[in-house]
Amino acid sequence: MKTYGIIPARLQSTRLPRKLLLAETGKPLIQYAWEAAKRAASLDEVLIATDSEEIASVCRKFGARAELTGDHPSGSDRIAEVVRRSCGDADLVVNLQGDEPEMDASAIDKLVQAMKRRPDVEMATLATPITSAVILEDRACVKVVCAADGRALYFSRSPIPCYRDGRPEELLAELRDAGHGDAQSPWLLHMGIYAYRPEFLLAMTQLPPSRLEQLEKLEQLRALESGAAILVVQAKHAARGIDTSADYLAFVERQRSR
Repeated sequence: MKTYGIIPARLQSTRLPRKLLLAETGKPLIQYAWEAAKRAASLDEVLIATDSEEIASVCRKFGARAELTGDHPSGSDRIAEVVRRSCGDADLVVNLQGDEPEMDASAIDKLVQAMKRRPDVEMATLATPITSAVILEDRACVKVVCAADGRALYFSRSPIPCYRDGRPEELLAELRDAGHGDAQSPWLLHMGIYAYRPEFLLAMTQLPPSRLEQLEKLEQLRALESGAAILVVQAKHAARGIDTSADYLAFVERQRSR
């Protein structure tokens, strides 16, 4: 089974301009993400899909395969262009994040293995238990609720499920005090790594944005609204994304302290 890991890499970003090319550590941020993905044993090839010749040139210098794409509204659309053009032998496609330089290769492997075990699902993604009420209330942090068999029921920026009879921070504290651990949290934080059957990826990106997708600004809702099954695989912890200057400075410090 041929599995491609593809990192969509857009040059411009709103909160941290040109972040994938930041190189205060001596290596561009995108290189760390590529190297982390390369450590996943389940990926036969890792490549970068970018709208920027500048990014492509930098990536080729450190040994990555880089494919130039047109302008696209989402990473999934960018990946679909590359899959359609250059990955005709793909059995699975994994959408990785270029701004997560410390992504866990073992979590990628767990995601791919889950897809191989579940031929009934069109795509899969990762989530991790939420143990902080601050994260639960943060609209930038996407939550997911699942069926008993692990399929996603809904993704939202709102705190789901709703804890009707109390405050989330009180329940989380009770679980900690009882020694139940993070796994007992009723809330899951969605992590933006996806695995797709290639034929489903190509079909989904041909659909217009759905109503719920437009309301929540979450493209995975297009898949749910189309009737697709999304398997949610739990990971121990979320990778630290780089969205702001403070995030990047903290990453630089972590690298320098190693």
